[in-house]
This record gives sequence, C-alpha cells and structure tokens, in this order.
Amino acid sequence: MKRNILLITADQWRGDCLSAVAHPALYTPNLDRLAESGVLFRHHYANAVPCSPARACLYTGLYQMNNRVCMNGSPLDARHDTLALAFRRLGYEPNLFGYTDQSEDPRTLHANDPRLRSYEGLLPGFNWRVCMSDNQRSWLSWLQEQGYENALQSDPVAFHIPEEGVDDPPSAGVPVYRAEHTETAYLVGEFSRWLAEECSLARKRSRGAGWFAHLSFLRPHPPFIVPPPYDKQYSAADVPDFCGSGQWQLEGKLHPLINYRQESVSKDHFIPGTTGHVRDWTVDDLKQIAATYYGMCAEVDAQVGQLLDLLVTTGERENTIVVFTSDHGEQLGDHHLLGKYGFFDQSFHVPLIISDPGRQIAHGRQIDAFSEAVDLMPTLLSLLDADIPAQLDGCSLLPFLDGEEVNSTANAQSTPAWRQAVHWEYDFRDVVGRRAEEHFGLPSQACNLSVMRSKRYKYVHFAALPPLLFDLEIDPHETRNLAEEPEYQSVVRACAEDLLSWRAQHLDQSLALSRVTSAGWVSAVREADVTYTPTSLD
Repeated sequence: MKRNILLITADQWRGDCLSAVAHPALYTPNLDRLAESGVLFRHHYANAVPCSPARACLYTGLYQMNNRVCMNGSPLDARHDTLALAFRRLGYEPNLFGYTDQSEDPRTLHANDPRLRSYEGLLPGFNWRVCMSDNQRSWLSWLQEQGYENALQSDPVAFHIPEEGVDDPPSAGVPVYRAEHTETAYLVGEFSRWLAEECSLARKRSRGAGWFAHLSFLRPHPPFIVPPPYDKQYSAADVPDFCGSGQWQLEGKLHPLINYRQESVSKDHFIPGTTGHVRDWTVDDLKQIAATYYGMCAEVDAQVGQLLDLLVTTGERENTIVVFTSDHGEQLGDHHLLGKYGFFDQSFHVPLIISDPGRQIAHGRQIDAFSEAVDLMPTLLSLLDADIPAQLDGCSLLPFLDGEEVNSTANAQSTPAWRQAVHWEYDFRDVVGRRAEEHFGLPSQACNLSVMRSKRYKYVHFAALPPLLFDLEIDPHETRNLAEEPEYQSVVRACAEDLLSWRAQHLDQSLALSRVTSAGWVSAVREADVTYTPTSLD
C-alpha cells in the first residue's frame, strides 16, 4: 500500500513560535501533538526569502544560486525538477490547496498568456484543487455563500480592515469574518471534502493508490488581524523583549541594508490603511502586533488539530506522513523590523515537524542538528524508498527519523559528517522599479548576500557591500559587527573560505554529474548524502 503524504506549510511562521520548543507565551497544543508523534527539528532554516525564493528552495531541493528564483516574480526555470513532478513519477497525483508562488518560465508561454500576469503561478506537477492566489477569490466567494454580503466585490486586503476602521496605533482590531470562516478554515474544509472523495475512490479501487496533498496556509502572514477568540488570547504584556539594540536608529547604523529597509518599508504592508514607516511604531505598538501574530498562530494551530482529527476519523492517519513547516520566518519586532529580510535569524529560522506513524522509534525526538528547506524533497523521497536526484543540494533527514545518531564530524572510515553550518541567500535587487539599484549605486547582479551560520559565528558576505560577522556566543542578538575588528580577521578569512568552498561544492550539478561517452550518456546516481563541513571555528 502506498503511503499518503500531507505537506502543510504555514506562511511566515517563526521557528521559535511553538510551545514544544518552550516559547515563553505561545501555546500550540496541536503542533505539539504532531511533534510527539514525529520528529521536531529545532534548528531548521529557510534558504531564501521572501515567498517565491523561499518556496523555490523548498520545492526544488536547490539553493537559490542554482534555482535562480531571486524575488517574487522571478520565473522558475522549466528545466528544474520539482517535488510534485518527482511524486508524479512515483504514481501520485499531487493536489494543492492554496498557492505555491512560483512564476512560469516565460520562454515556454506565449506573450499573451495570462499566466505571465501574476507571480503566483502553480508549481509544475501540482493539480490546483483550490486556488488561493493574491485575489483570494475562492475564499471570498465562499464567504459570500456563508452570508457575508458583497464579499466578492471586496478587495481581499481591505477585507482585513477592522470594522472600527484603520487600526493605528495597533489595538487588536477584529475583522468582519468569524473564526470558523478564516482562510485557514476554508482550506481545511475543502481538504475534508476532497479526502472524503479520495477515501470513496480508494474503496472502489480496493485501496493501495496513496495520495499527496499540499495545504499551503496563508497565515500567520500579514495583514496582522485575527477574529475572536484569538484576538484577545494574547496581549502585549505576554510578548518577550525584542532582540536587538532597542532603538531603530542604532539598528540602522549596523549596516546600510538595514538602513535602506527602514527607509523603504511602510506600515500598510502589515496593517491595511496605515501610513508612515514601520520604524515609526513604538516598541509597545510592535508588541501589540506580536500579540496579534500569536493569535494568528493559535488559529492555524487549531485548524491543524482539525486536520489531525480528520485523518484519525477517516482511518488515514496510520498510513499518512504529515509534515509541517513554513516558507520563511518573521522579524516580529526584533531589530525594530517587521517582515522577512536580509540576514537576521528571525527571518530564516522556521519550524519543521515530520510525523511518520511507521517510525515510532524516533517519536517525540527533537533534533539540535542544523537542517535546511532544501532537505525536504530528498527526505520525502527517501521516506518512500525512491531514488533521490543526484543534483539536489539538500540531504535526506531519514537517519534522524530512524532514530540514528548522526556524526557531527567525519570518522576514521570517512563517513560524511552532518553539516556544521546552515546557509541562506538573500537577493534585494529590484529589476522593475530599480529602487535598490539606485539607492546603492549597484547593478542588479550585485544586490545580493550569502550567509554562513554555524553554532558560534554568523558571516554575511555581500557581493558589493561591507560584510558582517557576529560572534553569537557573546552577542546572540546580533548587535555588533566584528568584521573590521583586528582580532577577528582570522575568523573572517576562515568564514569567507568556508562560504566559497560551500558554493564551489553546490554549483549547479544538473549535467555536471553526467558524461557523454562512447557507450552513450552516463548519469551518476546519488551517493550517500555528503554535507559540506566548514573549518571548525566553534
């Protein structure tokens, strides 16, 4: 009997926002329940931001330097394999509830094709069971059926403005829709209908087919608003102190990129109808926004509970591998920033829970080793004993799911060591508006950075701006750049060398692992997972 796969992604969910990892305020009982029946990866990181780049890494198993989705709207090259296409080769029909934010390769389409008018396209390989693109028309149509007059005539963002009007300063205003009518509840309801169809078909086919469903939730992505009872579940007083210097003026002095962010990001990205910049909000304002975000997380957690209960009542749970993760994180007031940006951990640290009922030996285990978004595709393939494409940058997490102890360093038998650092990339080019290019006086190709983050050090290398080095052991909040300090020059050099070696190892391997010979084309099979281990600086 084929295994079922349920892949759940929340959007903009921070890695520390789970009670299973001892968040000081937020309670997530259903995700905790999922973690108890699986494995939780405590140090899991996105490989890029924002949405399209982050998801491209997750869906292709390739780093940004190889998939080249650099911003929302960067087309995904049609030559790349995807998680959905890989599962089609295994006989599955992957179904999507939500969105994947992947732009079509324009070279494969006519210039008049409507798919070239939106970056929120469908990842190749998926069927779009429920489309939740930016206009959210399927949800608004459903709301109108539930009695919300003129919902279809509403702008989806304006629909999130509280009934009392624009919420500034933030005060946890509530939307017109109720908790049972959120976007998340809508998708869970549609999945429930689909699962009933699948179960009925499976009985007619005498089961054995297996299914793949991807629920891509919008929340807790902005706008920051949530209906009762979640709006009052947390208050500003529940929010811990923010990371950083405590003053936005000091944060802006850390690096020119942060200063640019402060000058360019407006409040209305997060609360509709507001004016001014995010930096204008006080610490108390940001704490109220964080409290609302916690409520949004709680609402999604409740819907995850509905999903888990549904799998049990339909008899599907014991044959279903459930994955919960996020595309990227959220600054949520840390460093006086909102959104996802740059190089701070809060934008890239995300949750990952993998629950396989057939691997009870590791249930309840929490992993401290580093893992990355690119690991998801090879992991799901290995869970089904399928071949892993040799060119993927990610590594299978199967040893952790099997309860094995994974080496932190290579042993005498040359067994590959697990990664001692995570890497991510961020591209701040603006090929249409040219705002970043004009601000920094740089070509688009130079508007990017790469990060190597080990347990102790974080090194940020820019193509054309000054580098950053943080000693996380003495400065966990990343407030002091040590890149120019004389006593840290050997560390900077070692980090730069490690980053260069990492890039050299992971340059596009699509055809580099094959050769045309007198006997024909020979393509290498994937060897045992090898992760680049940097020079030990810890």
